[in-house]
Amino acid sequence: MNEYDSEMLAGLLQKEGYHLTNDQRKADLILLNTCYVREKVKHKVFSELGQLKKLKNSNPSLILGVGGCLVQRDPSLILKRAPYVDIIWGTHNLHRIAHLVKLVEKNHSRVIEVKEDGEIPEGISIKRNKKFSAYIPIVRGCNNFCAYCNVPYVRGREKSRAPQFILKEIEDLTKQGFIEVTLLGQNVNSYGRDLPEKVDFADLLSQVQLIEGISRIRFTTSHPKDLSDKLIQRMSELDKVCEHLHLPLQAGSNRILKKMGRGYTKQMYENLVFRVREAIPDISITTDIIVGFPGEEEKDFEDTLDMVKRIGFDGAFTFAYSPLPGTKAYEFSNQVPDEVKSKRLRQLIDIQMRITEQKNQSLVGKKFEVLVEGVSVKDPEELQGRTRQNKIVVFKGKKDLIGKLINVKVLTAGCWALRGERIIC
Repeated sequence: MNEYDSEMLAGLLQKEGYHLTNDQRKADLILLNTCYVREKVKHKVFSELGQLKKLKNSNPSLILGVGGCLVQRDPSLILKRAPYVDIIWGTHNLHRIAHLVKLVEKNHSRVIEVKEDGEIPEGISIKRNKKFSAYIPIVRGCNNFCAYCNVPYVRGREKSRAPQFILKEIEDLTKQGFIEVTLLGQNVNSYGRDLPEKVDFADLLSQVQLIEGISRIRFTTSHPKDLSDKLIQRMSELDKVCEHLHLPLQAGSNRILKKMGRGYTKQMYENLVFRVREAIPDISITTDIIVGFPGEEEKDFEDTLDMVKRIGFDGAFTFAYSPLPGTKAYEFSNQVPDEVKSKRLRQLIDIQMRITEQKNQSLVGKKFEVLVEGVSVKDPEELQGRTRQNKIVVFKGKKDLIGKLINVKVLTAGCWALRGERIIC
């Protein structure tokens, strides 16, 4: 979501005559769009601001702005620790960035605008980072209030975009050559509950399916408690919906899941995965897992490891719990020592890496449709792309393939990527 918001900021400023530069020393305006899912993000932000202060000292006319989730949660913190910042904006008024920049240019004084709530208007200019794949927010905010999470406080309550605006944005993208969209929401499964018309996420997927020019539909993130049988069936029926589901588990212990406020048990989660795999046999399932949540005992952690082994995730984003001020869990007294969290995280990562590699090894010799995304991160002489199952594939090819769908046969596999060769059909 922050990536999309940054694309929006860039689009709004480009409309006012600004253009992007990769050289900070040449910049007239530098904006930091912040996240705040973990406390260490705060330290990274102020470390970066410390470096930008040097640029501002050498170039007093440089306009420096900070916005996003960290600011929304505590705007005074920026003022205290970085008083040289010119613009401070929140998550609900990022669409006003061009106006805020003009105020600073005109008055040569700091501007602070952090609203408690608000709507992001439709029809805003977006400067896309890619030319073939795009993020499309369908619902902003969250109503779940998990004990460890800040999102409902910094993003507000769930607000679904009307279907016609989502579809219009996607239709406009197809005219520019885009072939893949990723529908975004803190919980896409709850889409439509606040809309006057009777439409849910499964219905929205069906409508996007009908748009000519779109070849692939992805979405993230799905909350397990709201993944309906209707949605599972629709995913299996719609050929443009990719066979990949990101389904955060967070913990494999019912006791910890209850403390987290997740709204499901491990048995419910496992049954859900069974139903998904029964309907879509070749689907890949990835997840999020937190270790060291307050009160997590060794038995709770063993339950998580057991779930990981039984489910067999294709991949997992794994985290050691980080106390976040303002959340329920921050007040819990039975915090797990850092050394215990680190040990458990390492153990979890080792197990998941072995599972991921085994999963990937089973794909050797198989053929996949791949959307070529760009030059390989490790070798500029090679390209990389993604299968419909969200597996990264590296292969030899010319750069004119970027943004196209091709067929690739997998030759070898590791934990992080597959290696293959292009097949000309």
